[in-house]
Amino acid sequence: MPLTAPDYEYVRDLVRRSSAIVLGADKDYLVKARLTSLARLEGFGCLERFMYEVRNSTSSDLRFRVVEALTTNETSFFRDQTPFEMLRELVLPELIRARSADRTLRIWSAGCSSGQELYSVAMLLERHFPCLESWDVELLGTDLNKEMVRRARSGCYNALEVSRGLAEEYRGYVHASGRDFQVDERVRRRTRFTQLNLIDQWPDLGLFDVVLLRNVLIYFDMSSKAEVLTRVQDHLRLPGFLFLGGTETTLNVHCGFQRVQPERANCYRLQGTP
Repeated sequence: MPLTAPDYEYVRDLVRRSSAIVLGADKDYLVKARLTSLARLEGFGCLERFMYEVRNSTSSDLRFRVVEALTTNETSFFRDQTPFEMLRELVLPELIRARSADRTLRIWSAGCSSGQELYSVAMLLERHFPCLESWDVELLGTDLNKEMVRRARSGCYNALEVSRGLAEEYRGYVHASGRDFQVDERVRRRTRFTQLNLIDQWPDLGLFDVVLLRNVLIYFDMSSKAEVLTRVQDHLRLPGFLFLGGTETTLNVHCGFQRVQPERANCYRLQGTP
């Protein structure tokens, strides 16, 4: 059974209003595939009946599961490498100097998916910055998708996920657990994961030194990008670093950030940093 045009437009509007994610008019095949799988999981015999229930249910739970099913959750350990090189060589040394008095460091992976990005940061700190052992370090990961947050908290990954991006020098931070691999407890206890929709009202998150917002804004419309960047700006303390994905930019979107080393990773610092 095909996804009808009215149902597709309903889903596009639902996803945009709930998550700011913009589904193109040509994504109907992807939407149909994911919603067909979700319909089966929810016990519906056909997509038509499932969509009727989504549109007419008095509960918002089923509609939110539709939104979750249509979010993109692509990630890997040390994805794209260069951002982590910049963290190691430039960002973290500067922050260690800047925070030497209060000895605190807070890093936020916003849109963390299944957690590999934040665990990569934790491994990098563990291996290359032993001086932070006595610091108050908080690593926060948030994601819209509840199932992704659950996976991130578990710290459990299959062999393919471990082989993608996890260099030999970091293999000691994962251990075989049956057919899968478990992130070492020493790394896991540095991290905290929770569910958060970036376009909803944020809880009291406090201030961060680094925000990783990589490959998230690419799915948003212009006004939502600007709104999220304004909120991020308000949650960074000087010098304050922001990492975006390789195809994302603050140019013509938000004036609160200045790019660091344009020839390298998509890294920005707060405007007004000395």
